[in-house]
Amino acid sequence: MREKPATPESAQTPSVGVVIGFLQHHSLTTLVQLEIERRIVDGKLAAGAKLNEADIAGELGVSRGPVREAFRALEQAGLVRTEKNRGVFVRQVSIEEAADIYEVRAALDAMIGRLAAKRAQPAHLTRLRGIVKRMHAAERTRDVDAYFPLNLEFHDVLAEATGNESLAANYRRIVNELIIYRREVLARDTENIIASTREHEAIVNAVAKGDSRNAERLLSGHVTESYIRLRRALEMTAPGAGKPAPKVA
Repeated sequence: MREKPATPESAQTPSVGVVIGFLQHHSLTTLVQLEIERRIVDGKLAAGAKLNEADIAGELGVSRGPVREAFRALEQAGLVRTEKNRGVFVRQVSIEEAADIYEVRAALDAMIGRLAAKRAQPAHLTRLRGIVKRMHAAERTRDVDAYFPLNLEFHDVLAEATGNESLAANYRRIVNELIIYRREVLARDTENIIASTREHEAIVNAVAKGDSRNAERLLSGHVTESYIRLRRALEMTAPGAGKPAPKVA
């Protein structure tokens, strides 16, 4: 059998210049924050899990100071909560709280759809279509681990396409508060991936056509359907809890 040519070392690992450049633009606290956030998004840190400052510092090979600062930033981002005399925990949102947050998210998404349809640039549309293409691939294998970050990326790019930084920042905080639940919905019933992918594809088509009214309607409907899927997924563990699905004009 013919041997494959060895991969150059430079292609296997980042160059020293790349690493130094990355560190120059990101503080140690930010790097720690990004790593903890990645573990939460990936599901490695479950909702309600206690975060031990000393343990995380040891795992990441840093002092406790950057970890403590990262906890504060993550709390502001809505991903963790601090309980007096108890410690720091991955945020756990009740179904009632989730209903309230989904109502806010529905309003923000409606605005994002309307503005993105008017302001999205070709580069945004290219990225959105690329994400949907990868969603279809994940859909075929029901790969939640592949699909979930694509879902987050899609909505982040859409928010960016509005050109409104304040709107995008507020939207990202709301998304962070729901992040555990959104992953839970996909993990409990992978059939949800099929419906979700179709909804994302329709949204891209409306934005690409500049149809602000339809994009607004589709985004609002997507949030409402997401909440319904959440309630259905959690039915057995929280029967009868929460509010009706948020209604968006």
